[in-house]
Amino acid sequence: MHPLTRIAVSAARRAGDVILQYYRRGETGEIRQKSENDYVTAADQQAEQVIIETIHRAHPEHAIRAEESGASGSSRTVWIIDPIDGTANFMHGLPHFCVSIACQHDGVLEHAVVYDPVKDELFTAERGAGAMLDGRRIRVSGVKRLHKAMLATGFAYRKQQDIDTHMPAFLGLLRAAGDMRRGGSAALDLAYVAAGRLDGYWELGLAPWDVAAGMLLVRAAGGIVSDPFGDDALESGNIVATTPKLHPQLAAQISSNAA
Repeated sequence: MHPLTRIAVSAARRAGDVILQYYRRGETGEIRQKSENDYVTAADQQAEQVIIETIHRAHPEHAIRAEESGASGSSRTVWIIDPIDGTANFMHGLPHFCVSIACQHDGVLEHAVVYDPVKDELFTAERGAGAMLDGRRIRVSGVKRLHKAMLATGFAYRKQQDIDTHMPAFLGLLRAAGDMRRGGSAALDLAYVAAGRLDGYWELGLAPWDVAAGMLLVRAAGGIVSDPFGDDALESGNIVATTPKLHPQLAAQISSNAA
């Protein structure tokens, strides 16, 4: 395992310990509303602080791009952090959320960790070295046809116009795909695509910290990740992640049905 991946693993596990202390007590700490249906908890903030401290203890010169504290530093190496991806699930006691950490060098995603503290599952990836779940190599599924695929998505819930944009594609895929799920954590859904538990994932209007680690996991596991409209998926937040055979079918459905 690369030293930077080891740092990400250590940071994710330490953050997971913080999160579980709240979760097992049925608490979140103080909650602050950032925007409509978008919240940050004390657990988010403390977990993020632990992650940044762990990274900067080893590499104080590295830059940070984090959901709660924003961007800081100037470096060729940037850590993209979501301390709790699936905060709404966490707030309601639903055991489907994770820590997501990616490391980008010269604009290229190189290292990724997605850690589910409730299930104690650790997904890791390194560009060119494959993807792992708890130290075992993982691959995307072998499903080739959309009508046999189990897909996952997320609903853009913050603004009415986001819902209006999302729903035509969702309804089209609900008819075309074998089945559909909405877990509430983009990073975990992407990790599940990498592990072959899901055959594909798509969503519109995400943030870089939602998808950075998961994107590398899927690619390292043999899948394809792109923006269905041809933009940079990491920055646009529009993402299709699936097996090589399914990817053109899924992307075409989304691009043709998007409002």
